[in-house]
Amino acid sequence: MTTSIRRFSALAAAALLATTSFASLAHAAPAKNIVLVHGAFVDGSGWRAVADILTKDGYNVTIAQPPETSLDDDIAATKRLLDAQDGPTVLVGHSYGGAIISGAGDHTKVKSLVYVAAFQPDVGESLGSLAASMPPAGTPLKPSTDGFLYIEPAAFRADFAADLPAAETNFMARAQVGLSVKAAGASAGPPAWKAKPSFAVVATRDRSINPDLERSMYKRAHSQVIEIASSHAVYMSHAAEVAALIETAAQ
Repeated sequence: MTTSIRRFSALAAAALLATTSFASLAHAAPAKNIVLVHGAFVDGSGWRAVADILTKDGYNVTIAQPPETSLDDDIAATKRLLDAQDGPTVLVGHSYGGAIISGAGDHTKVKSLVYVAAFQPDVGESLGSLAASMPPAGTPLKPSTDGFLYIEPAAFRADFAADLPAAETNFMARAQVGLSVKAAGASAGPPAWKAKPSFAVVATRDRSINPDLERSMYKRAHSQVIEIASSHAVYMSHAAEVAALIETAAQ
């Protein structure tokens, strides 16, 4: 090997090492960006209490508004927000939002994932197949004539948010965002939780997702788990505890 070739090889190796070291440091750096993804039947406004805590603590918080029309549409909507982040980001999903973040979490800016009473599918699994494996205690969902699912309003408080005031849940029941049957039946692709750290909340009084299903999925993924005696709407009724776990994931 000539001197010039040796010099070029050494420079190339040094450049590769520097690039790798920079990427490793970027991944190890604490995240200051948080993207919150809502689940089925609600919109992003339910994250308000969590977002206020995180913002007060110095985080840049963005609320995703996936349309719930298909899993691909919802992943794309979330990735558009991730593109706009200026550095390492924690991606958080509630309920169906767990399927969304599992797909969107392969984005290079995502440092870690947080599942809040959420589905955490593996390849080929869907919301429907997971729910069928360990059915929840709540009333079965209703289908609309055009292919969207919703919770019977009379059952909404008991099944979704039993630990919130009735006046609030009555409004939520009337403001539901329907989940498309297409999204509920979509098979998940390779999940980001296999490559990135994940954290999770089990809502032990959940009637929308079986708490034992939550435990099973989170154990499989080796997620760092906390349990809260809460309804499915744990991110609203226990905002401080959920925000604290998100801040742990940011470190």
